[in-house]
Amino acid sequence: MRVPEENLSSTTVHNRQLRSDGGGRPTATGADGPTCPGKLIVVSNRQPYRHTYDSDTETDDPRSGTVNSQPTTGSVPRLDGAVEQPIEDRSISVDEPTGGLTAGLDPVVRQTDGTWIAWGDGDADFAVTDEQNCVAVPPGEAAYTLQRISLSDEAVDSYYRGFSNRVLWPLCHGFPDLVTDRSNDFEWYRTVNERFADATIDHATADSVIWVQDYHLALAPRLIREVVPPSATVAQFWHIPWPSTATFRHCPAGRRILEGLLGNDLLGFHVDRYVDHFLDCVDRYLPGSDVDWRTRTVDYDGGTTRVVATPMGVDAESYAENALAADDDRSSLYESLGIPRGTTLGLGVDRLDYTKGIPERLAAIERFFERNPSWKGEFTFVQKATPSRTEIETYERYGELVRSEVERINCRFERDGWQPVVYTEEYLDTETLAALYRHADVMVVSPLLDGMNLVAQEFVAASVDADSCLLLSDRTGAHDRLGSHALSIDPTDTAQFADQIDRALTMPAYERQRSMNTLRARVFDGDIESWMRTQFDWIRRVRDGTDGSDAGPDHDRNSRERTPPV
Repeated sequence: MRVPEENLSSTTVHNRQLRSDGGGRPTATGADGPTCPGKLIVVSNRQPYRHTYDSDTETDDPRSGTVNSQPTTGSVPRLDGAVEQPIEDRSISVDEPTGGLTAGLDPVVRQTDGTWIAWGDGDADFAVTDEQNCVAVPPGEAAYTLQRISLSDEAVDSYYRGFSNRVLWPLCHGFPDLVTDRSNDFEWYRTVNERFADATIDHATADSVIWVQDYHLALAPRLIREVVPPSATVAQFWHIPWPSTATFRHCPAGRRILEGLLGNDLLGFHVDRYVDHFLDCVDRYLPGSDVDWRTRTVDYDGGTTRVVATPMGVDAESYAENALAADDDRSSLYESLGIPRGTTLGLGVDRLDYTKGIPERLAAIERFFERNPSWKGEFTFVQKATPSRTEIETYERYGELVRSEVERINCRFERDGWQPVVYTEEYLDTETLAALYRHADVMVVSPLLDGMNLVAQEFVAASVDADSCLLLSDRTGAHDRLGSHALSIDPTDTAQFADQIDRALTMPAYERQRSMNTLRARVFDGDIESWMRTQFDWIRRVRDGTDGSDAGPDHDRNSRERTPPV
């Protein structure tokens, strides 16, 4: 249900802020842009717009200017669905992502007059919704409906911090030893998936294309498929790696996860090896399934799922524009970072997550300086780390390890005001990040495992001068597209890693330029718009029964019984 903005008069929204996770946000889709073959319903944990109360009459957030604040009043639903007393004299701001999937999908959902269903995690999110928790977005345009799912603190702890990020995240990234199977976490995961599914079913029609996003909602596709009309299409993209059979066997409720995902008509991964891993797991752990390796389809419980590999891109044009707008003079950037002028610059940009391989990267930098003492004072590595999921003990300990390693290496090598590693967890605005991308001589992307890694592509898109070098882990999905013209690294091989840093710093200019130009062509050819067009092409083929599999989109799965609780 769409809610006209004039019906939201209990609160007044004063500004729109950009969240700090990428480059410029696209605001429209061209005539030749991706077109969804039906009315699009996006289902994701993360929402495209978030409403938050301003703490003061002016914002302290460096991402936005002064807020023209005015008093507001309204009853505010709590996360558990109850209603707080009216809050007066509080203004509300709207922030939105500046890059990534939500930014890329937003104009497409606008185009289709669609619906987006997501967890409402802003403290003022439910002050602006109607009785169905719906709000028209974007503010001032009312192009589509955002339905927010309210979650209690216990639900967030168990569904999000629990099963999603204490089980599925470490498991899919090859860390079965870090899996923590707490009591009730999967029950909450199932309950929240049911709530997302129920909300989706309320909006679905015979013409709907339901596109579920990522690992937070593995059970929802089957729940949706059992109820929506057979002509509706259910698809999902899994943005993180899929583990091998040896690793997946450690998954609590693993069979339930596979059954849920096979509720999709189309299931997408970034690269072929994740498709193969998934099909392996289905073949081994799901009795009654029939895997056709030639067509990459799975027949299970009366339905057919097509599994495809479609690498995701970034909004390359926006990153390039931001880099071109950045100051061409490095002096101000170096001054802000406390780096001596003329220093060669290395860069890492990561969430503070144990999958990103930051301690291994620091070990390679330390080995590099041991072997190449002439670079002391001449080369500085800037590590931007964004704290993440700090409520989870593993992440807290990981952050402490990274900080202590930076301090130890700096104490060992620093001299005359120079430090080998400049480490920051501070917020970097779009301009600063664009300048770092543009002026870095060496970019190091060294995850221990990563589904794709969009930072590598952001850096390439922003390398408008084509005079830099990318060091890229061979364990990222991005390596499948970019590895032939990047310097490949095994993030756990410290000696080889250090050698590649040396090679990057001594590479002839013509070789850097030739490689970077090739990388840029690949990133621009496979940008996020191209990725979405590919998604919709696959959805169209599945929908029309032209995907090469035996079962077409009219195959009726709705006769299945709902999976009983674990």
